[in-house]
Amino acid sequence: MQNWVGSFSVYLDRRVAILLAFGFASGLPLALVYATLSAWLSESGVSKTAIGLFVWASTAYTLKFLWAPLVDRMPLPFLTNWLGQRRGWLVLSQVAVVGAMVGLGSSDPASNLWWTALWAVLLAFASATLDIVADAYRVESLDEEELGAGAANFVFGYRMAMLVSGGGALIIAQFAGWFWAYGVMAALMAVTIFATLASPEPDHPARQGEASAKSLSAWMAGAVVAPFVNFLKRPDWLLILLFVAFYKYGDALLGIMANPFYLEIGFSKAEIGVISKSWGMVMTIVGAFAGGVLVARMGILKALLICGVLQAASNLVFAAQAWVGYSVPMLTITIGIENFTGGMATTAFVAYLSGLCNLAYTATQYALFSSFMGFARTIFASGGGWLADQVDWVNYFLMTTIAALPGLILLLWLIRRYPPGDLHVRNT
Repeated sequence: MQNWVGSFSVYLDRRVAILLAFGFASGLPLALVYATLSAWLSESGVSKTAIGLFVWASTAYTLKFLWAPLVDRMPLPFLTNWLGQRRGWLVLSQVAVVGAMVGLGSSDPASNLWWTALWAVLLAFASATLDIVADAYRVESLDEEELGAGAANFVFGYRMAMLVSGGGALIIAQFAGWFWAYGVMAALMAVTIFATLASPEPDHPARQGEASAKSLSAWMAGAVVAPFVNFLKRPDWLLILLFVAFYKYGDALLGIMANPFYLEIGFSKAEIGVISKSWGMVMTIVGAFAGGVLVARMGILKALLICGVLQAASNLVFAAQAWVGYSVPMLTITIGIENFTGGMATTAFVAYLSGLCNLAYTATQYALFSSFMGFARTIFASGGGWLADQVDWVNYFLMTTIAALPGLILLLWLIRRYPPGDLHVRNT
């Protein structure tokens, strides 16, 4: 019992607790590009196939590793001297997110879908940049034994933000319209800038590379080439990348069509906001902290396996919901199970990605790993709308369960290759 209490005490550490604010800032834009935007498009009469393809507007989440070296090493005029490398980039990206949210909210997908797509692309780019620096800040602030708790707190803040920009935005849209929904989200993002200003700048080894770079070629070698070469020297690097890409594939297929599914079977935006987002957030928080404790007690790979199996099984509950149809009690059960298992899996996965990073190249390497995770969510899941147009909802969710299997098979291979005590993470 004492060991379990000790596992929870790490959440009280200041370095871990402060990650709540950065998780919130990082998570706030995501629903506005995915689930909330899907609901807006569906209400505007856009086809399910087009909604599925619209996920391509957020390709920036997949390609962010391309400009991560700039975020990692390039100083910003005035901001870097004032706030430091990490906090300076945080403030810049937060301001960009605010502007893109206002622009997206001002568009009208019913009359000009291309302008909506353009603002969605800009918001995704600014949000992906924010993710790069927020992830680097988190990894550089924690010791190895704090990674699970840090991931849980970050996911807690992240999911709180998704509740606000998901359920909260839908409720605002129900009563005040979509412009005000996105405008309020922009105001909340502006508030998170004060959290950045009040936070300490972490120490990171990248500064040594910055000081020694005396030419463009030297800077490119240290900032761009070295992080990738360092990773490619690892045994089984390709297997690791494939696992990262496929671990949440089934979850991505479910997530992209969840709001259109709710609306089609009869739930109102307010019901989706209150039940799917509010109740879902509570269960996600419980799941996130349970995942953090599971990582601390069982190790990252075993926790990933348990959470991954539960996450895949939760898709079957959506198939049951589709069979039942409109039912608030059933939706409460469905959302509770899906969000609890999703919170567990996300915490374990974030801890895994954090541990993979060499601390000398934090921003670039984490961006690479999370980009492959985003690849499944963005590229692979873009066909989800087309698939939903071809089959009924029950079969669709059964297929999303099957889509989770490749990631679990790859994980079993990793577990055989890296037994407990020989985990391939946390280079320094």
